[in-house]
Amino acid sequence: MSAIVFVPVLDQKPSRDARTRGHEPVSRPPQARLDEAVGLAFAIHLDVVASGLVPVPHPKPATLFGTGKVEELAGLVRAEGAELVIVDHPLTPVQQRNLERAWDAKVLDRTGLILEIFGERARTREGRLQVELAHLVYQKSRLVRSWTHLERQRGGFGFLGGPGETQIETDRRLLSERIIVIRKELEQVRRTRALHRKSRQRVPYPAVALVGYTNAGKSTLFNTLTAADVVAEDILFATLDPTIRALRLPGGSKAVLSDTVGFISDLPTTLVAAFRATLEEVQQADLILHVRDIADEATASQRADVNAVLADLGIDADAEPDRALEVWNKADLLDAAEQGSTANEADRHDAVLVSAITGEGLDVLLAEIEHRLNRRRQTVEITLQPQEGALSNWIHENCEVVTRTALGDGMTSLRVRVAPEKRDKLARLAGAARLQASTE
Repeated sequence: MSAIVFVPVLDQKPSRDARTRGHEPVSRPPQARLDEAVGLAFAIHLDVVASGLVPVPHPKPATLFGTGKVEELAGLVRAEGAELVIVDHPLTPVQQRNLERAWDAKVLDRTGLILEIFGERARTREGRLQVELAHLVYQKSRLVRSWTHLERQRGGFGFLGGPGETQIETDRRLLSERIIVIRKELEQVRRTRALHRKSRQRVPYPAVALVGYTNAGKSTLFNTLTAADVVAEDILFATLDPTIRALRLPGGSKAVLSDTVGFISDLPTTLVAAFRATLEEVQQADLILHVRDIADEATASQRADVNAVLADLGIDADAEPDRALEVWNKADLLDAAEQGSTANEADRHDAVLVSAITGEGLDVLLAEIEHRLNRRRQTVEITLQPQEGALSNWIHENCEVVTRTALGDGMTSLRVRVAPEKRDKLARLAGAARLQASTE
């Protein structure tokens, strides 16, 4: 399908330096917004025949754009023979309907486009349910567009409304009923996921979650670290469904690594709500790896967008530095001079510069992951008597056994890592006096 992409520019204030790679907030340059919008269109295989920035000094309630600009863009749509026009900005149902009439083409706003991409990318039953829920919530507010041929009619003899009102109300009721059904199914998914998470916690290995802006290289990094085969392509939202694999750390310990859906600026609230069950993996993680495309000119503003979504999940990345580690990816796309300056800046911000493609910096990343996880988990030594089978079983189910040494006469010396929340219970079961801090 041929498409045209328009990015309304409502704020003409000059952007700050977009090449800043640190933590300073940077406004997103209009051209970067346009490139991203075109990338979103390519993600669902649309043929983009034209694209451009459209200044909007005074947004109009009826059409967003001014009357003259609407007519000008209509000429471009006709000249290019476009079947679809993408407006990278939220549109009200009325604005969307009026623009479709003026341009004689289907119109999608940013939310609608992202929903279309998610609908195509979802593979698992959970993912499809989440996308369908977001679609239905979005459509419910736009039924006015779907039934323009049945708009309210003037009636006499006591009839206040026409058949259009009845049809819209019927559709709204059907959508509401389907939304209720999907939410019940997703609640079951949430309970199932919680059970799986609880069983993993009993192993127990610490949980590490990958988050980041879409196309930052999360899936490529996930594959490299875990030798997995998650789909990783140079397109926005290549993967949606979460994947979990074991991660072996340099010291021999293990962790559980999960790859999650990529974030994006102005992520529709309906999608954040729909994917909340999936994003619970992030909420429960012991360590969050924020993967950033450090070669992207908009990397600083992308960081702010990701942190905004994390804040919506109740995670303040800046206030929890021990729990969140920034991974500056795609170092291979920087020249030698940029790599040197970026590496120095990464050190100043306690970040790790890596390349998931070449493997550069991954050994440092794994060592930092292990260091941060172990910093939360105390290592202790305990000697078990032959008759303490129940205590030995509890330790193996709830702690990470680092070493096990047979002492003779059936006695065993264990060196274990224990999470802070389980340290007191271990002390009660074994006796606090028996636990000795290890100097590993």
